[in-house]
Amino acid sequence: MSPAERRALLGDAVIAQIRERVEATPVPSPEVLDGLRRIFARPAGRVPEKQRPAAKAA
Repeated sequence: MSPAERRALLGDAVIAQIRERVEATPVPSPEVLDGLRRIFARPAGRVPEKQRPAAKAA
């Protein structure tokens, strides 16, 4: 969606409210940022194939 389409859909007043709320939001702490990095790096807690431990032989 282009900025022009978004503006047409939402209107200037709503966009101004969104910008005000974003500016009023506090900066996240380093702990929160680290947690978010882990979530985005490994959605659903998945471990990349290369790092998975080998399956134990039965």
